[in-house]
Amino acid sequence: MLDDAGLQALREAARLSPDNLPLRRHLAEQLLAKGYLADAEAEFRAALVLAPKDADITAGLAEAFVRQSAYGAALSALEPFLASPGYPPRLGIIAARALLGEGETGKAAYRYYEAISRDPSVADPELAERLTVATTGHSSPPPPPPPAAPPDSSEEEVERSKLTFADVAGMEAVKESLRVKLLLPIQQPELFAAYGKRAGGGVLLYGPPGSGKTHLARAAAGELGAAFVNVGLADILDMYVGSSERNLRATFDLARRNRPCVLFFDEVDALAARRSDMRQAHTRQLVNQFLAELDGVDQHANEGVLVLAATNAPWYIDVAFRRPGRFDQMVFVPPPDATARAAILRILCRDKPLAEMDFDAVARATEHLVGADLKGVVDRAVEVKLQQSISAGRPIPMSTADLLAAAKGAKPTAVREWLATARNYVLHANESGAWDELMPWIKGKR
Repeated sequence: MLDDAGLQALREAARLSPDNLPLRRHLAEQLLAKGYLADAEAEFRAALVLAPKDADITAGLAEAFVRQSAYGAALSALEPFLASPGYPPRLGIIAARALLGEGETGKAAYRYYEAISRDPSVADPELAERLTVATTGHSSPPPPPPPAAPPDSSEEEVERSKLTFADVAGMEAVKESLRVKLLLPIQQPELFAAYGKRAGGGVLLYGPPGSGKTHLARAAAGELGAAFVNVGLADILDMYVGSSERNLRATFDLARRNRPCVLFFDEVDALAARRSDMRQAHTRQLVNQFLAELDGVDQHANEGVLVLAATNAPWYIDVAFRRPGRFDQMVFVPPPDATARAAILRILCRDKPLAEMDFDAVARATEHLVGADLKGVVDRAVEVKLQQSISAGRPIPMSTADLLAAAKGAKPTAVREWLATARNYVLHANESGAWDELMPWIKGKR
């Protein structure tokens, strides 16, 4: 219930004139300005029905999401605008806040400084200070705005992950594989040196979308206390011939300068696809460059550089990447079972006001949901509790019933589709034995 007479009058006017777009927008902005975040969100949504492509209304909705810590929802709302060149700089500032809330420090810094380079009036000194602290670990004057073009790979931010394996629910076999392959050679170098094993190497994480591959890579860096470089396709791929290869080389050089370093390539199948499937010579050259960087100019070039890559489609990756010394270990990151889902829910809810919870009951009701889906369930439950808490004027603890209600509308993102594709490869295209690790899981899901 609103306790502001002016807002109550505006709301009543909007109720009587539901198609009055300026009135709805004004009401939403006033609600946002006075901190009625859930109400503001509802009004911005209603306004977007009337004007689906209005950037200002979208900005207001995203701002309401950010202030409720629903960072993923904010980025989803902004995404159609951010994908187009020349988007309003204000949207870039809001996106930077959401990305920072998601822990994507490098991307947040890029969005912020790109926005103020086009319109200095949208600068947010407080946000700039938070970005500086997040990227450097101490307070300092913000760097000058970069050019509007995306930053070169050599300018990528090196992160320091605060996550560890304790923040990764389940996946004990996967974590143990990473410890032996990547972490222990750096943590116990004398022992591994006695057997001629160097610190470094590559592991390919594969599994259905949303199963936690990126989260696992960040936790590996945090477990080691190493630098973390998160490489996306936009950091490497370039329209000009030769530029993609230079970006890739600069990325490896950045990791070598900051060793020990976890260098993480997401959606690596786009950079390491089978050369036999490529029609253009310059795309094959990018694969060759990737292989050369993994090998290094000498046997010690990549010592201390732990290369992790993630893909949903490992069967499309060139077989040369699985040669010893490259991505010689493939690790399946499965969808979480009921025990792991309960553990994920505990981690997602640990910093929120809670009543007595039965996470096992929620886990049983969320079969086939992966970590990203479970985060969406928690976010929806939190949004409902926020609205109730604002109306009550006090925090209302979240209960098992809230999570179960949010789970009812949740749909598995892509597990079933991925499973069908994986089954085809396991049963009909596994002459080399590359997919033997999937066999027990596939058979168990028939």
